[in-house]
Amino acid sequence: MRLATIRVSTGTAAARVDDDGAVEVGAADVGELLARPGWKTAAEQAAGPRHALDTLDYAPVVPAPRKVLCVGLNYRTHILEMGRQLPTHPTLFAKFGRALVGAFDPVVLPAGSREVDWEAELGVVIGAEVRHATPGQAAAAIAGYTVVNDVTARDFQYRTTQWLQGKTFERSTPVGPWLVTDTEPGEISCDVDGEQVQKAHTADLVFGPADLVAYISQIITLEPGDLIATGTPGGVGHARKPPRYLSAGSRMVTRIEGIGELRNTFVEEA
Repeated sequence: MRLATIRVSTGTAAARVDDDGAVEVGAADVGELLARPGWKTAAEQAAGPRHALDTLDYAPVVPAPRKVLCVGLNYRTHILEMGRQLPTHPTLFAKFGRALVGAFDPVVLPAGSREVDWEAELGVVIGAEVRHATPGQAAAAIAGYTVVNDVTARDFQYRTTQWLQGKTFERSTPVGPWLVTDTEPGEISCDVDGEQVQKAHTADLVFGPADLVAYISQIITLEPGDLIATGTPGGVGHARKPPRYLSAGSRMVTRIEGIGELRNTFVEEA
């Protein structure tokens, strides 16, 4: 099942996206839906207003998550090829909700940065409140998966040893187009201006989705609608020789097999 937050004339609506159209499920967005007991059955049985697929305007899957948690250095092959040891604990940082945009929205280049980079990532969306989770509880708390690109201002990121300032510029992080339940994500890739720049398999994650939910839940309670971006594979622009960065007009496509794709164009900050 695919669940999306779509823009409608009255604001936004959560919808189940089927092969022949989208059906509103009676909530303002997917975050509100996930906070309701029995959300999955309600979404499966919903019969609200319908929309043609070619008319859908996707907002971020959860437009205003209470938490956006991100993971660095989490693809095994990429870490080893860089000559580093595999981490024993996840590297965590955060974003704020204003960083998020929809799957096909423009992405805004930060006015003060000249080193904006791509980072294709698998997104995990939480579907139940969980704290101090066992592995089984962590897996059960995952509502499903989405596609994220953790667009990063490298010059801001590396000003200090703390990464947040390079990671949470407004309207910089596309998410979507939907949340997919009951699936196993496959290959992840990113194309920039028609050239494939990243390709890996999500099975290469050092810390998988349930591992991350269990670990993070030791620190803070995870709630329905929270988003975890699980890290990016090799191929980022900053690591190239010479480095390569995004600019106004750059077109980025981020795909995950079995989930979906983002298609975004970069624009200058007004």
